[in-house]
Amino acid sequence: MVWSGSWVAERLGVELVGDAELRELLGLALRRNPKRAHLLVSHVLGKHVPQYPSVVYGAGFQLGRRVRELLGEAGARHAVVLGYAETATGLGHAVADGLGTAPYLHSTRRPVAGVARAGGFEESHSHATSHLLLPEDPDLLTGDATASYPAGPAAADSADAVLVLVDDEFSTGNTVLNTIRALHERYPRNRYVIVALADMRSPADRGRLAEFAAEIGARVDLVARNAGTVRLPDGVLEKGQALVAAEEAAQDLAQSAGAAAPQTASGAPRPCTRVDLRWPAGVPDGGRHGFTPEHRATLEAALPAMADRIAAELDDTARRVLVLGFEELMYAPLRLGTALEDRLDAEVRYSTTTRSPVLAVDDPGYAIRTRLVFPAHDDPADGPGARYAYNVAGAGFDAVVAVVDSTADTPGLHAPDGLLARLAPHTAQVLLAVVPSYIPADAIPAMSGPSTASVPSTASVPSPVPSPSPDRQEEPRMLPEPLRGPAFSSYAPDEVGWLLQDLSDTELEAPTEEREEAIQSGGAHYAESLPVEYQPSDQYQDLFKAALDLSAARIARAVGAVTETVLAERGPRPVLVSLARAGTPVGVLMRRWARHRHGVDLSHYAVSIVRGRGIDANALRWLAAHHNPADVVFVDGWTGKGAITRELAAAIAEFEETDGTEGFNPEIAVLADPGGCVRTYGTREDFLIPSACLNSTVSGLISRTVLRSDLVGPDDFHGAKFYRELAGSDVSGHFLDTVADRFGEVADAVDADAKELLTADRAPTWEGWAAVERISEEYGIHDVNLVKPGVGETTRVLLRRVPWKILAKRGAGADLEHIRLLAEQRGVPVEEVDDLPYTCVGLIHPKYTRGATGADGKAVESK
Repeated sequence: MVWSGSWVAERLGVELVGDAELRELLGLALRRNPKRAHLLVSHVLGKHVPQYPSVVYGAGFQLGRRVRELLGEAGARHAVVLGYAETATGLGHAVADGLGTAPYLHSTRRPVAGVARAGGFEESHSHATSHLLLPEDPDLLTGDATASYPAGPAAADSADAVLVLVDDEFSTGNTVLNTIRALHERYPRNRYVIVALADMRSPADRGRLAEFAAEIGARVDLVARNAGTVRLPDGVLEKGQALVAAEEAAQDLAQSAGAAAPQTASGAPRPCTRVDLRWPAGVPDGGRHGFTPEHRATLEAALPAMADRIAAELDDTARRVLVLGFEELMYAPLRLGTALEDRLDAEVRYSTTTRSPVLAVDDPGYAIRTRLVFPAHDDPADGPGARYAYNVAGAGFDAVVAVVDSTADTPGLHAPDGLLARLAPHTAQVLLAVVPSYIPADAIPAMSGPSTASVPSTASVPSPVPSPSPDRQEEPRMLPEPLRGPAFSSYAPDEVGWLLQDLSDTELEAPTEEREEAIQSGGAHYAESLPVEYQPSDQYQDLFKAALDLSAARIARAVGAVTETVLAERGPRPVLVSLARAGTPVGVLMRRWARHRHGVDLSHYAVSIVRGRGIDANALRWLAAHHNPADVVFVDGWTGKGAITRELAAAIAEFEETDGTEGFNPEIAVLADPGGCVRTYGTREDFLIPSACLNSTVSGLISRTVLRSDLVGPDDFHGAKFYRELAGSDVSGHFLDTVADRFGEVADAVDADAKELLTADRAPTWEGWAAVERISEEYGIHDVNLVKPGVGETTRVLLRRVPWKILAKRGAGADLEHIRLLAEQRGVPVEEVDDLPYTCVGLIHPKYTRGATGADGKAVESK
């Protein structure tokens, strides 16, 4: 037998290494995916490769039995099983059956009007990434729901209820571990079990599970049918993408040259025959909203009669029959398939359609030999798109039984280019069996249309379902999960999730003088490129460390004051969203204060905001899909003249108007507010915050954010770079640890500061903006964007822009030592002035041209 991965292995040098059964379990294919070109194709999953239903169901069921043995009878009684959309919805359900008494839930990419989200998460390497959790019973994920099941009493504590997470493969582990981390914050428990058909972790990833379990303080077990790994040579992603492009071009050329069309099976295709399953009332179509042991018992009793109804419609001559499921609807067609196996002499196979685009190559050494392409037919929330059925064409099936839910039984399914029409040339008979889409009782009033008025509770809505109301809950766009360290940034993974895309391999840096000329001439926006990262001298680094030692307690006190204010006014579990990158160290410190003082772990993300372009709308969509927008607190390091404060307010207003998502509060919480621009701050003094002294080396080695149309598409996050090569100069952790070490000694002062702040009039005065306008006119600049007030902003001018001069408040002391050193290094004059509301102000060279610097690149004074 030819291994169905040999075609890819020979061309790309990919190796599948593992136990003896691994090659029987997995083949290889290629796909268009920017993160992982190869696809492991399972022969027992029932997704891409038609397989005997009993083999597919048995693989999951036996894994469930192994989990039952691992947990024991008592533990199994209190387990809850969670499967992953799209590929593992049926596998997870079979695992739950093997456990015997466990309720089941699977994630979904289909929002349902009127059903509250109990959570959501992302899958980085998938074609479609966003997952929703929509249980009908809100207690299902807490473990309390097991009290209502006949298997036995609920656990004494919901934390004793084991969560069993099921996916088809466990490779890097990112998806599952990120799911556990997110759920553990909301529904903490003592034990988790991860189940997969194949454990494909690399040697480097195998130690992460134990480390992760220690991090969250819970036991995490792994149960897998087979184990191995994929060895990938250097450059395999680029080679894979090139190979896919070449194969697709060759196939397009062959098609345009008039290659033979697929031949019809025996005789002319017949019209589709609809089968009335008489699906049992009250039984869900799957685990999208939960599937209980009672549902399982009712379905088992009804399966034989439903299989008989399908068998009665099949031609007597049908010797090979395919039961074809629909995307997430895997379990219902799988069980209909197992029941048909018991009733037919014919060979029965099972597979399902999918969202995932995979290259097809008609070669016995390739896992995906044919594909049918048709439009989505269930009105997906993320818009129309292509769907696929693999290894069906040319497989010699005499009949195909297409099983869909009633939401997908639309005109699109029956259209000339729809799924049923695509199947017809490849089989003598097409049957259609429709499973009623289950609508939880509480959600029924949210459905529009007169037909829902008489729908009983726990109802299954018959086909076709009413159109959802105009204000239906929209599915978030398919956005990736947040980037986390150490893969992106030098911060620990729990410190911050970056809602950015990684542009580390893109050349974005430009000489400072060229950037300034392009920016001021209107030829480019500052966010379209990056300055060359400043490399501090030994003298400057010593100055940073001295400044940090001197101001650590002062910073700790401001961190404590602003965090206590946020907790008091915005609730006990706010979601911190720092404005990358200056706000991110402050967000990490606020998170550390909340843990130190109150024992709570706050979620923290970093997002991009760009002056003149607004905040990253896709990041807001991701946040709205995973958190209550009202819980989001935007965080920045300091205020200058308040430009970003105004930018954020305008951007949030525009987002709410265009996107329809409401609830975000545009106020910013900052460490220092010398400009009087916000009402939530730790102090209004303009003092040296040492994190302003450096660029990426104090910000997790992350660049300033980038927004450029050729790099950031309409469904992408803004971008940034991770400067791994600067790890030897990184002081990000040192800065955080030094400040956090002072939390204990400033606790009493913070209590007093917070008490005073909470009773004070903190309305913005905008004093800083008035000063900036005055300075702009006095110095003949006539552009407030070239006036950067405050220690932090002045530092940025010296590090990133072409400075003209520095205005220093007369008598300013240690807070300006690093400013004076940088100014000396760049040949920039420092002018001491009176009546300055800030400690200093940086002036960018007005009407800049390349001639405004000398041969050494230093700025010159205006004449």
